[in-house]
Amino acid sequence: MKILVVGGGGREHVLVRKLKESPRAEKIYCAPGNGGISRDAECIPLSAMDLKGIISFAKKKEIGLVVVAPDDPLAAGMVDALENAGIRAFGPRAKAAEIESSKVFSKDLMKKYGIPTAGYQVFNRPDAALDFIRRRAKYPAVIKADGLALGKGVILASNFEEAKAGIKTIMEDKKFGASGDRVVVEEFLTGPEVSVLAFTDGKCIRPMVSSKDHKRALDGNKGLNTGGMGTISPNPYYTPEIARQCEREIFLPTVRAMNEEGRTFKGCLYFGLMLTPDGPRVIEYNSRFGDPEAQVVLPRLKTDLVDIMEAVADGTLEQQPIEWSKEACACVVMASGGYPVAYKKGYEISGLDKNGQVEGATVFHAGTAYRDGKFYTNGGRVLGITALGRDLPQALEKAYAAVSKIHFKEEQYRHDIGK
Repeated sequence: MKILVVGGGGREHVLVRKLKESPRAEKIYCAPGNGGISRDAECIPLSAMDLKGIISFAKKKEIGLVVVAPDDPLAAGMVDALENAGIRAFGPRAKAAEIESSKVFSKDLMKKYGIPTAGYQVFNRPDAALDFIRRRAKYPAVIKADGLALGKGVILASNFEEAKAGIKTIMEDKKFGASGDRVVVEEFLTGPEVSVLAFTDGKCIRPMVSSKDHKRALDGNKGLNTGGMGTISPNPYYTPEIARQCEREIFLPTVRAMNEEGRTFKGCLYFGLMLTPDGPRVIEYNSRFGDPEAQVVLPRLKTDLVDIMEAVADGTLEQQPIEWSKEACACVVMASGGYPVAYKKGYEISGLDKNGQVEGATVFHAGTAYRDGKFYTNGGRVLGITALGRDLPQALEKAYAAVSKIHFKEEQYRHDIGK
């Protein structure tokens, strides 16, 4: 079959590469794709938000499966539009994607159905939010924009002045647009963080292997929150016992809750968890593959991804076996200097072969352009250097060895992923 992947980052590159392994993938397109993806799929100059353009292209090329990867088109109803046009798609409909696109919705859902999460209050006025934070006087205060914010809509304020600045940024300066019309103020939780992605067709849920993201820009978990500077899988804190507890108390109850609300979720449901002293708690849901979590989870998948995605779309996931490699996987993100604030694009990347790869690892391209046979930086996160190994130390060693071969002006990466 012909497959179209919607999106153009590192997550989309790993999806393209994994789908390409399937003997059933006759041809893969990506819209809009990027420089590295262009070496593995045919890139189409359509925005990931161009619903009409994507549908028109899918019909014209007789696409058998459209994989909608980013959060924005999911929230905008791209899967609804594709399915209504008779095109099979992987991903949740807009009503289900609201589990990510509205923090207020997801927190209220957890409260209603007894799914463990941090205590919270919702505010639609900056003065009311600040008054609550002042009276509560507990720091760090966790302040979250209600809507989508490219993974950067969370502020950890260590005092009232920082809280005031954070509320101003989100609600008054509207840094994230209408996503900041409401904020959620949460209690601060402590403990190791775990990311668990899961395939679900709305009836059956199949958790994938665990991973751990490193959100802060700088070594030692310092600097600003980013979209993710690196990942490891498996997560060493996520034991089989905790996995069983999460399935019982969080994963299955979430799928049932969404069904009860008339928002059946089909696709990849992401659970961002914190293992607190009082047990696992949900920090956030995503309605799609995490980025860069997908870069360490999908390389460990042994089963044909096309078969799994079809089973999800068709509601037959229970009959689909899924097998995982026992190897560990590590991904180190190479970013543009100054990311996640201000950075320059257009620097030539050296050390990559003509397919944008390097020996000893797999390079997933997040923000690259390809012209005249050369790769150039074209985003904040540029490359995800990923390696499999018999254990985590070996996977990290291989990934960092590959990083040392790649260079571009003002490159930036963390030296302590997995430490």
